[in-house]
Amino acid sequence: MNQVEKLMQQAIADNVFPGAVLLVSRANSVLFHKAYGVTDLGSCRAMTHETVFDLASLTKPLATTLAVMMLIQQNRLGLEQHLGTVLPAFGTTDKSAIKINQLLYHNSGLPDYRPYYLELERLSSGQCQEALHNLLVTEPLIHPIGDRVLYSDIGFMILAWLIEYICGDRLDRIVSENIYEPLGLDNLFFAVRKGPQSRDLFAATEQCPWRDRLLVGQVHDENAYVAGGVQGHAGLFGTAAAVQKLLFELLSVYHGDPAHNLFQADLVRLFFKRRPDTERALGFDMPAVKNSSAGKYFSTNTVGHLGFTGTSFWMDLNRSIIVILLTNRIHPTRENEAIKEFRPILHDEVMRGILQRM
Repeated sequence: MNQVEKLMQQAIADNVFPGAVLLVSRANSVLFHKAYGVTDLGSCRAMTHETVFDLASLTKPLATTLAVMMLIQQNRLGLEQHLGTVLPAFGTTDKSAIKINQLLYHNSGLPDYRPYYLELERLSSGQCQEALHNLLVTEPLIHPIGDRVLYSDIGFMILAWLIEYICGDRLDRIVSENIYEPLGLDNLFFAVRKGPQSRDLFAATEQCPWRDRLLVGQVHDENAYVAGGVQGHAGLFGTAAAVQKLLFELLSVYHGDPAHNLFQADLVRLFFKRRPDTERALGFDMPAVKNSSAGKYFSTNTVGHLGFTGTSFWMDLNRSIIVILLTNRIHPTRENEAIKEFRPILHDEVMRGILQRM
């Protein structure tokens, strides 16, 4: 991993991100786990293995999707069910016929994003949730249901509402009590779940122009923020080690290891199956044929996801390799997009180092 080490150090020098934690594992062995740079440019506090990151859209596969899997396993939800039959508020809308699997595949016909926070910011916390639900119900479709794939935060906001409606509880409590706590994942949580935390634990994100302050330990995504920090598309925080432990649980179940049984193997395999002619599995991404952020060496049987704040994971199911890169690339500004070019270069170097020794 000497070349990987050089790449990470050069990325810090080139301001690709102020800091990062890289973790690489194969089967049940951690091959590489190292922190680089600083958590924020003001204090220059060193990044450590224990630094907590705003995982951004990793919330989709690592929280919301797993909650859907749990409900399917409990026979409380089905992938072929229509939204209108599960959430009565959608019963007479143009979204009633959307299937649960279409929300997970991002082919529901919903738009990718809307700045709901601009309408909700003036409301009290008590009013905000109802107002957000009304916006989701009235949001028009922009494509016919099932017609095309368009990555959508809005679809996962609806999934979070659906999960909470079925369970009668908030998403953060549902995933913590049913998934994270049974696995001993203390360092994977929605920030509101643990209450006030020391700022020293977190990697800083943006100097937010809307909130007029540096964000440390508060969710960066504006729509998730106005919703109280808990949403289906964003809000999850965690360390690289906690993400790896959760992914290893899923990988072990996928391979039929009886010691890992939080989920059913057939269900995990179903969720990790590529939808034909797409770069999507159920709630997870899969590498694009060309120009993937995963680089060139992950097998086609790989799942992963990216997060806007500079977070990512890729998990090669055939080779049992997990690569997690957590960074604060949007600190101090989201205009820094150098990570797009850096990610595939790093992943190629990591995979070359592993594959040469297999």
